[in-house]
Amino acid sequence: MTPLIMSSDMHKDIVNGIVITCLILAVSVFIPILGFPCALFIPLPILLYRLKLGRQMGGLMLVLILVAMGLILSGISFDLLFFGELVLVGFMLGELFEKDLSIEKTIGFACGVPVIAGSALLILYINFSAADLTRLISEYVDLNLKLTMTLYKNMGMNDSTVQAFANSFDLIKYVLIRIIPALVVAAMLFVAWINVLLARPLLKRKNLSFPDFGTLNTWQSPEYLVWPAIGCGLLLFFPDKGFKMIGINGILVLMTIYFFQGIAIIAYFFEKKKLPRAFRLFFYTLIAIQQFILLLVIGLGFFDMWLNLRKLKKLDTGNQSLD
Repeated sequence: MTPLIMSSDMHKDIVNGIVITCLILAVSVFIPILGFPCALFIPLPILLYRLKLGRQMGGLMLVLILVAMGLILSGISFDLLFFGELVLVGFMLGELFEKDLSIEKTIGFACGVPVIAGSALLILYINFSAADLTRLISEYVDLNLKLTMTLYKNMGMNDSTVQAFANSFDLIKYVLIRIIPALVVAAMLFVAWINVLLARPLLKRKNLSFPDFGTLNTWQSPEYLVWPAIGCGLLLFFPDKGFKMIGINGILVLMTIYFFQGIAIIAYFFEKKKLPRAFRLFFYTLIAIQQFILLLVIGLGFFDMWLNLRKLKKLDTGNQSLD
């Protein structure tokens, strides 16, 4: 094995990568309102320094970051597992960017490896500690729901809304426990997608290579996905709760994929009409905060298979390029 030889510049980059990642983690954990948006950026410094430092030094930085995360989060927890997966997403994106794969394979592998690794570690932990997985998950969800209720109260939300949340507490807890697999997969997909978009201008500014994924606003999901979507929808009509939960988990993951296609459609027409960036930012913000608009974007992506809003098939037939 080739020994690790660390120059002063590499040492500085590793320290910078660790500090930046840990600062983002600290904001994500200890500042509730900014927490979720900041967590989206955790893979970005890992991706940047993995490409800059190479596999060995990037791997060393990854290990040191995981150790630092364990110290910040005070030991083994579900939070450490989740944030560790986000870090691994960044490292995997760096690995896959050098493979020159398609955008589907890049995001798929970047999400699949952390989810499988996290599941394996969780199973090993449960087996060696003899802990009850169901009880651990239930306690974790219960704690986070109580923290959410406290946050609502501190934000000055009206008493009727807080009371409605409290009355639905058990139902929300019941559903959340059973859709955790879909939430984790959907979160990994979304994080990988947003970091691919953010990485392009950043890597070009740092003179680092970025894969040629083509024009992403013309991206389409595979047509065969419509059948799993229909199948998951049909499962919701089964009387058995197990089938219903399988259907809900499947639909949540597929909704994330169709959200990507819906956003690509919107970005395509924004670019075609040359709309100002301020308007684009305003509309994207609306999507983030308005659930109804979010559902419309997902529906746009799903029905585009039939509507062909961007007329991509017609362009392909005429051998025209959109790049």
